[in-house]
Parts: sequence; structure tokens; C-alpha cells
Amino acid sequence: MKLFYSSLMIITLLILSACGSSKPDTNTLNLPDWYINVPQDDNYLFAAATNTSRDMQLSINKSLMDGRAQIAEQLEVRMSGMQRRFQEEVGLGEDSELLDQFTSAYKSVVEETLVGSRAREQEIREESGIYRSFVLVEMPIGAANEALMQRIRDNNNMYTRFRSTQAFDELEKEIEDYREWRRNQGY
Repeated sequence: MKLFYSSLMIITLLILSACGSSKPDTNTLNLPDWYINVPQDDNYLFAAATNTSRDMQLSINKSLMDGRAQIAEQLEVRMSGMQRRFQEEVGLGEDSELLDQFTSAYKSVVEETLVGSRAREQEIREESGIYRSFVLVEMPIGAANEALMQRIRDNNNMYTRFRSTQAFDELEKEIEDYREWRRNQGY
């Protein structure tokens, strides 16, 4: 009987130690850590992207483009969306059948100039003849602020030029009206 309890205790300890030492694997796909936990920094905007292609460089280019699009969306994005749902019940009682269709479509439009964006991290893998690239794109916020300020200045300069042209046109019209008035007065 002692042997039975000793064996049972050893088996129990082995099971408990095995359970206690194993940590749940949250990264079963072995993804880059920076892809799962995108860095946060007050001085940079970050975006992690992945894409595939039979051509290695094309997979990198596609990932960079997706990452830059994500950064542009962090700066400004116009979204439109549509959802539709159709339900219909066919038949009676227990023989009835409920048909349900749900459609959802979204479109985002982004137009931004990304000054200083670049790949900070990059990893490439081959998966059955297809290349998969992971890219972490960064853009310094200072550069984004400078680009925004430049755009505001350009818009202000354009508006000022427009207003000065408009004011000049108004002044010319007033001079022409004055000349017309003088001619009508006999001067």
C-alpha cells in the first residue's frame, strides 16, 4: 500500500510540476515580437505589416506600402462604410427555414505625405516557395509636424495670394468706377 501511495504522490508531483512550469505560448506562429507588440514612442509613429509574394523584393515592397498606409491612417483617414442585412423566413412551422445575409463594406481614403518614413525592422521568411516579409515602419513625429506646418503655411500663402489678387481686382474695379463717374461728370 505504501508503494501505491508513493507512486501516486510521485505521479501527482510530476503532473503538477509539468503544469506549473509550462507557460501558455501566445506566439505559436513565431511572429516577430515587434509585430505582435508594436512599439509606442512619443517621437515616432509605428506600423507593423506583413505580405507575401513569389518575389522576395515584391513581398518587402508590399509590406512597406501597407505599413506606410497604416501610418497615413494614423495621421488622417476618411472612412465610409455600408452595412446591409437581409432576413427572410421560408416555409411554415417546423419546416420553416430562416435565411440571413449580412454584408459589410468599408472604404478608407488616405492622402498624406510621409516625410522620413522608413523600415526600422524587417524579417523575411520562405513558406513553401513564397516569401513572407514582416516590416516595422517608423516615421518621426517631428517630420510629420513639420510637413503639417508646411502645408498650413502653403495654404496660408495661397490664401493670402488669392486675397491680395481679389483685393487688387476690387481696387481696379473701384478705380474704373471712379473714372466712369468722372467721365459722366464731364471731366
